[in-house]
Amino acid sequence: MPAGNGRFLNKPITGALTGILNRVSSSSRNSNFRKKRERNNRVCCRKVNVSFKRLCENLDKMAQFGFENDIHSILKLDMPITNAPMARWQRKASSSNASALNGLSPGKSANVSLSTTKTPSKTPGKNKKQTPSKMGGDRFIPTRNSKQMDVASFLLTKENETVDTNEQNATSENQKAMSMSLNGYNIEEAKILHLGGKPLNAPEGYQNNLKVLYSQGATPASVKKTRHISSTPDRILDAPELRNDFYLNLLDWSSCNVLAVALHNCVYLLDASQGEITLLMKLEREEDYICSLSWTKEGSYLAIGTSDCQTQLWDVYNQKHLRSMASHTSRVVSLSWNDHVLSSGSRSGHIHHHDVRVANHHIATLTGHSQEVCGLQWSPDGRYLASGGNDNMVYVWPRVQDGPANQAVHCWSEHQGAVKALAWCPWQPNILASGGGTSDRHIRIWNVNSGSCISSLDTQSQISSLVFAPNYKELVSAHGYAHNNVVIWKYPSLTRVAELNGHEDRVLSLILSPDFSTVATVAGDETIRMWKSFELDPIKKKAKERLAKSTSGVIHQSIR
Repeated sequence: MPAGNGRFLNKPITGALTGILNRVSSSSRNSNFRKKRERNNRVCCRKVNVSFKRLCENLDKMAQFGFENDIHSILKLDMPITNAPMARWQRKASSSNASALNGLSPGKSANVSLSTTKTPSKTPGKNKKQTPSKMGGDRFIPTRNSKQMDVASFLLTKENETVDTNEQNATSENQKAMSMSLNGYNIEEAKILHLGGKPLNAPEGYQNNLKVLYSQGATPASVKKTRHISSTPDRILDAPELRNDFYLNLLDWSSCNVLAVALHNCVYLLDASQGEITLLMKLEREEDYICSLSWTKEGSYLAIGTSDCQTQLWDVYNQKHLRSMASHTSRVVSLSWNDHVLSSGSRSGHIHHHDVRVANHHIATLTGHSQEVCGLQWSPDGRYLASGGNDNMVYVWPRVQDGPANQAVHCWSEHQGAVKALAWCPWQPNILASGGGTSDRHIRIWNVNSGSCISSLDTQSQISSLVFAPNYKELVSAHGYAHNNVVIWKYPSLTRVAELNGHEDRVLSLILSPDFSTVATVAGDETIRMWKSFELDPIKKKAKERLAKSTSGVIHQSIR
């Protein structure tokens, strides 16, 4: 091949090779560049991470430094304030040191520092010897009214004031008098905050997770026993031929624990201690009947009112009829003793006083009621006689020697029904309770001294009898239609304590035992039920028996 042709053929091949080489070299350069860039990026990331970690460490150090600065600034509050008045605890400390120096003898030396500018080693609140307040731990302060806060602010402000002894001595007495008249207490002795009110109750559903590690039960003497009132009678007795008459008083209990009950024209005695039953008397005529019974205070003699206008006296122990007193013109339905004076009320509305010591027994007549006198009770101190009648009236009469015999002290007409139930309070002789019949049904409490009605309660039932039970300071009521039961009321609130149910007919009379532990009721169902509802605790019972004194009766020697 000629030389010229060879050179001509080699130019395109050389150019192609050159282009290929150029592309290969450029691609290699690009790959190197990418590798270098990636390497630089990794280096930068490592540097950024290191810088970020250093930044976080610096921030932590700065936060800790700021927290320490805050703590130091808070702790500086315990340091004494410069150029400020002397605090009260410092004044007291300096005054005590001064008094100690003055009390030393001249021959002895005292190493006492009077300087108060030195910073104390402990804060005043933590120094037990210098703190004027008493130690006692945390206190619960449930209420902080405005008056307390005002007093507290005044005392805190006054704490740092300078004290001028001359001016303080001159005005201390006046300030004390003004403080006592305005606040009720001396402001100098007042506490900054004091306990007031009661702590709040825990919210509903709150449970205390604390466990009791040790507890000691109360001693038997300190345990408060719950009183149990039985709803069933202690004893039930048959009372055949009992007259179902609301106005009669057919039951009475003596101080010798003998129960007297009238069945038609007979009187029976039940010895509650022995359980023996004795027939005391029987009226001669079959058509006559017993209307009322009443024991003397000593329990030796029994007064009996009859339908033939007679009042009989009987010696119970000898079963002897002593005398009959005739003064009424109709049946004698109520009786009450006051020492040797026996008062009797009749259907005519008259009340007669009988002196049983003399032959001419009738000494006075009270004419206030217009209808039958079915309730009659002397007060425990013997000053007043209360009478209730079918005319819905309640009278209070004085004893014969204290005023005109026929002039009543009080006359009350608030009841709307017959008043048979009357009871004097044994521990408050000026208190009288009265109960109305079917049309009234109210228990009313009267103050005889003032003549006012203290309280009134609607029982929703006919009231046939009332009695005060002193063992627990309660009032017991017997009811007829419509409940036919016995109710125990707390006195003086008249809140219902218990109900005694069991009689199938209206309860006619209610009487309390001599030891005040049992009530006996007689009802139209011809039964007598004894309810032991007021028995005392044995310890209290023994103490009461030791204090009890035996009383000698005047009537025991002089009655005839």
